[in-house]
Amino acid sequence: MKTHLQELEAESIYILREVAAQFQRPAILFSGGKDSIVVTHLAYKAFYPARLPFPLVHIDTGHNFRETLEYRDALVQRLGAELIVGSVQESIDTGRVKEETGFNASRNALQTTTLLDTIERHKFDACIGGARRDEEKARAKERIFSHRDDFGQWNPKNQRPELWNIFNGRKNMGEHFRVFPISNWTEMDVWQYILQEKIELPSLYYTHKRKVFQRDGQWLAAEDCIRRRPEEVVVEKEVRCRTIGDITCTGLTLSTAHSLEDIVAEIAATRVTERGGRADDKRSETAMEDRKKQGYF
Repeated sequence: MKTHLQELEAESIYILREVAAQFQRPAILFSGGKDSIVVTHLAYKAFYPARLPFPLVHIDTGHNFRETLEYRDALVQRLGAELIVGSVQESIDTGRVKEETGFNASRNALQTTTLLDTIERHKFDACIGGARRDEEKARAKERIFSHRDDFGQWNPKNQRPELWNIFNGRKNMGEHFRVFPISNWTEMDVWQYILQEKIELPSLYYTHKRKVFQRDGQWLAAEDCIRRRPEEVVVEKEVRCRTIGDITCTGLTLSTAHSLEDIVAEIAATRVTERGGRADDKRSETAMEDRKKQGYF
């Protein structure tokens, strides 16, 4: 009898092999977060002992945690993988996007244009992501093979049925797919799998001391890329990340979890959702869905 983690792993590996079979130029969207790390690990297992058949595509906002970039570079070297970096700073410099200003300014939304430009430049016809349906209500609407039109946009009312694990990758010229192999996983599944497989993670996921300040009930890293209000006092706390993204919108969690076992226990007891600490999701009730319709991850 297979355990539920073995069943989830088998399903994800099947999806990744379907991507390799159906598409000519697929890639893994790699953020340096735990979900994209798990997807990369699954792809490594799916095609071992051959090399990873997909390049890793990282959209660099210019406001990433240093630990994330160090982990990315070390992983690419260890796997012998191809790394393609799309630069938000380059998009700003060339006038493709306009940088936000003010105390709540973030480059997170600007990633969409950089991503679509990177997809077009490299002619990717499928981009594999680590999104899960339990994360957020907009992501719960996603198919595993999620169709994007020739503008890179997502229409939740125009998705294809996926009966009996039959995935339809047919598309017209200029269109592409986003593929989510761990759609059916939960946050707890991901952490239990990381523990089982002994997957190395960025140190951000473990409790560490960091200078932080509080804004709208969230702890944010006190970094130069975040403009603070006069009343926002910087203090040092023991924190960790549950999800990693642009520094400006990644909330930090007060924690004492120094090991994977500690994290699993902490997740089992928490009543706050994983993306409850993401400031970008709180800009509106439909913030994630609006970004996805424009071409976001």
